[in-house]
Order: sequence, then structure tokens, then C-alpha cells
Amino acid sequence: MAQRVVSIGSRSGLHARPAATFVQAASQAPLPVTITVEGRPPVAADSMLGVMTLGVGYGDQVTLTAEGEQAEAVLDGLADLLGKELDA
Repeated sequence: MAQRVVSIGSRSGLHARPAATFVQAASQAPLPVTITVEGRPPVAADSMLGVMTLGVGYGDQVTLTAEGEQAEAVLDGLADLLGKELDA
């Protein structure tokens, strides 16, 4: 199982546009990915409702998890995306 811990780069956190951008990218992944923040259960990264319920803000750390042959590459791409300002 592969994991990445990422600090959120969007000033508005994972809300509205940044969340939609992330969820769209996660839904295109060839394997299931989960996202979680400390103290919360993991949710499917391709679920807009799930991602929004995490209440992730700017600078918060999230953990992405995936399992499978392409997990490392998928998580690298998603982690890179979350580290950027997505609300510009």
C-alpha cells in the first residue's frame, strides 16, 4: 500500500473549485484512492461530498492512500496537485 502525506497549497483549502479539481483528477485514476486528515476516517478521493466533509484547510496535512501496480505514480500526481494553489 502506497501513501503520501501532503500539505494543502490552496489558500481556500479543499473547498469548491480546488476540491472539484482534485476529485476530477482522482476519478481519472486507474485505481481507488482514499484521502484522510488526522482524526477523520478516510474517504474516497473521487467523491466530492466525501472530500468536502473532511473540512481541509490551507496548510493542513492529508494522507493519500492507494494500492496497486500504478499506486506510486498516481499518488505522486495527486500529491503534486494538492500542493499547488488550485483556486487561482
